[in-house]
Amino acid sequence: MKNNFIKTLTSKITFWGTVAAVIVAAGLYSTFLRFTQGLGGVTNLNDAFPWGLWIGFDILCGVGLAAGGFTICAVTHIFNIEKFKPLTRPAILTAFLGYVMVIFALMYDLGRPWAIWHAIIMWNTHSVMFEVAWCVMLYTSVLFLEFSPILLERFRMKKTLRVIRMALIPIMILGILLSTLHQSSLGSLYLIVPNKMHPLWWSMFLPVFFFLSAVSVGFAMVIFESYLSAKAFNHGLKLPLLSQIAGVMSVVLIVNLAAKFIDMAYSGDLPYLLVKGPETYLFYLEMLIGTLIPVAILSVKKYRSDNKWLYVAAVMTVGGFVLNRMNVSVTSLEASSSVAYFPGIYEISITLMLVVLGMLAFRFIVQHFPVFEAHKELPEIIVDAKAFHETELSMQHK
Repeated sequence: MKNNFIKTLTSKITFWGTVAAVIVAAGLYSTFLRFTQGLGGVTNLNDAFPWGLWIGFDILCGVGLAAGGFTICAVTHIFNIEKFKPLTRPAILTAFLGYVMVIFALMYDLGRPWAIWHAIIMWNTHSVMFEVAWCVMLYTSVLFLEFSPILLERFRMKKTLRVIRMALIPIMILGILLSTLHQSSLGSLYLIVPNKMHPLWWSMFLPVFFFLSAVSVGFAMVIFESYLSAKAFNHGLKLPLLSQIAGVMSVVLIVNLAAKFIDMAYSGDLPYLLVKGPETYLFYLEMLIGTLIPVAILSVKKYRSDNKWLYVAAVMTVGGFVLNRMNVSVTSLEASSSVAYFPGIYEISITLMLVVLGMLAFRFIVQHFPVFEAHKELPEIIVDAKAFHETELSMQHK
């Protein structure tokens, strides 16, 4: 009997499960050090460079990568395009978990995390951080309400579900408004340091650029999440819908790039593109992987209708977005601070732990709640590009 128990236990141990367990264990140890030794004991931050990985990646990237929720809700409920509704639930779940992880990350970065509730009663209406704090609190609550039908369906709470569904459209509209406000407000945080940020990234239109990039990466995250979850949970990949979303994403990427260069031309910052240095190289890399390559892929109909190429374009867009946020929060400020910053091992381990916990939570919820079961009545869930093309040809012959 003992041998059977050991065999059962070892059969459940996988390589990636072991990696996840190690990352979480290291993150918990780093958490202990963070709250016993303070920020100085676990980070490479200092008075000259107070914001690092936890702000640049965990907060700025975390909020942006959760933008799939408000972009898909805007498509389905503001523009009333019903066919995209099958993508709504997974996108809302990803956004909700993303914001929960952002809140946890903020608790690590705050010097006095126990005072985080002060923004609720101590109003400073002139502060951008105050507006961001309230938008994040309210939007996380809205995301929970948007996610609640999944819970109510699972536990068969029909009366409560009926009430929530009646209020769901106004709730989603409020969520879109709140998300729009704070996606742009995160860019506003850096408007007060024009003399410290590198000219390649500082602009009076930084809030606009933050919003446009959030919209594009929101669509990219929908494609990214749909592709991986289709493989992991063995449900159909909605290729025609994702192909159309990719087309919209490429348009937003082009608009964002054009707006950026028009602004640089107007402000006289184009000569900085010819200055040799790490900032210039990282700016070119950001444009290349985050805009030019994805747009080139998606401009070809053959690739836009291929699930693997869609995934590549989405991954490149997400990578370029992350690089942009890290460039804004770290690269652009290093020269003026006279400090070379690179995150410490404890900073990295906590960030990795939050990412892994978010992925594990997504997997658990998908396995136990009807995230992909809604809208089953919709026909034509196509698994790969070949089937997609065959369907198109058959329809044309008819």
